[in-house]
Amino acid sequence: MTHEAHVSGHISKRFDQELEDIRNQVLSMGGLVETQVNNGIRALVESDSKIAESVVSNDHKVNRMEVDIDERCVQILARRQPAAGDLRLVVAIIKTITDLERIGDQAEKLGRNQLELVQSGLNASAFVQIEHLGDHVSKMLHSALDAFARMNVEDAMKTIAMDERINAEFEALSRELITHMMEDPRTIKSAIRVSWSARALERIGDHAKNICEYVVFLVLGKDVRHVDALDELDL
Repeated sequence: MTHEAHVSGHISKRFDQELEDIRNQVLSMGGLVETQVNNGIRALVESDSKIAESVVSNDHKVNRMEVDIDERCVQILARRQPAAGDLRLVVAIIKTITDLERIGDQAEKLGRNQLELVQSGLNASAFVQIEHLGDHVSKMLHSALDAFARMNVEDAMKTIAMDERINAEFEALSRELITHMMEDPRTIKSAIRVSWSARALERIGDHAKNICEYVVFLVLGKDVRHVDALDELDL
């Protein structure tokens, strides 16, 4: 059985349009954030300072979108006083844009770390695992945004499960970096910067997981945070 939600119709067509507009704004913000993350990963792996600088300079756009959407949500809560599914939608949107903004912050960190790595002379691509980690994080974020766009619980749950693999890869990369630093203490400063980049990627995975949890809450009205979601839901 497929669990999906749709924006329900109201007597006020204006309200329907307001909800649809705000959803579209979230999807636009998600698209920008996804681009920021992919560019941050590319800048790091390819040691491309130009891309890194663009990621850093574009972060303010993500912040602006969060503020704009949040203001619209507050207006809807004050004027429309939504209930039931409409209220869950607005709450889910407010929570989602917070996580999207934080993902944007992590993407900015990737760009800044790349610029620092260039100055140190270390190319992050020397650590093959960070490229693999970035690839899986990018796919998880895309899946989370797709689940939100279609409000699909099954896809959201599958995406949540991806977080375990990302955590395992992050831990493996952390061990590799520690070994590298022990073997050549001269690389400690640069290796720490790579470690910070890996942590940023791991955090992006956490925020993507959060977005999927909001999808479950929106569609089913169930809070699956801090529980074994697969056991709690009968899908």
